[in-house]
Amino acid sequence: MDAAILRLPQVLAKTGLARSTIYERIKAGEFPQPISLGGRASGFLSSEVDEWIAARVAESRGISQESLVA
Repeated sequence: MDAAILRLPQVLAKTGLARSTIYERIKAGEFPQPISLGGRASGFLSSEVDEWIAARVAESRGISQESLVA
């Protein structure tokens, strides 16, 4: 597992989504939950964001996510 933590600006750049869209999808259970970094800081696990992106690619291409990894 990639233990790198991405802050919100990095997630926005990586996914191409807007901040409000990210939080709407988190609320709907359609995007990885952020993790607390202490205080008011939070971040996202890079591996979970990468998996989410791979699933979107697989879904749009009509292929299994496992075939993208292989």
